[in-house]
Amino acid sequence: MLTVDDSLLMIVDVQGNLAQMMPEKAVLFKNLQILIKSAQILGLPIIWLEQMPHKLGGSIEEVRSLLTDMQPISKVNFSCCDEPACLQALLRTGRRQVLIAGIEAHVCVYQSARDLVKLGYLVHVIGDAVASRIAANKPLALTRMQDAGAVISSVEMALFEMQRRAEGEKFWQIVRLLK
Repeated sequence: MLTVDDSLLMIVDVQGNLAQMMPEKAVLFKNLQILIKSAQILGLPIIWLEQMPHKLGGSIEEVRSLLTDMQPISKVNFSCCDEPACLQALLRTGRRQVLIAGIEAHVCVYQSARDLVKLGYLVHVIGDAVASRIAANKPLALTRMQDAGAVISSVEMALFEMQRRAEGEKFWQIVRLLK
């Protein structure tokens, strides 16, 4: 069960022209914004990753504009677990539950989720906030991540699981985001 006190949000590689190639990108971008804003409301740490931004370009404006108080962690490895800066950021949070979202589902999201599970993290892949250029790769990736021990969730499922109750100012702020 996800808890606010033990969860963090990881945004993986939602960058440049690659992000613009995602099927149903408007839904993806909206769900990423809901996740980021909700994480900020709930006080969750956010780890923001970019794959070779000097080649692929920086994060899309829809993500970058919400994370103005932080810098992305640049990586060359597909798995975040192979990047020392990412592992250090994870350890600094002290959190053991990772909500992971981004692109591409079958490469960086998959390899990161698999490796995080191996390191003992409870990984919730936010299925409606991940994508792959080739649509057929996403369900394959979700199956492989689940087989590796990750939980497949959705934006609303994860947020309401952390909230547990339909009351309070934070709950209503999140409900407004979902409308």
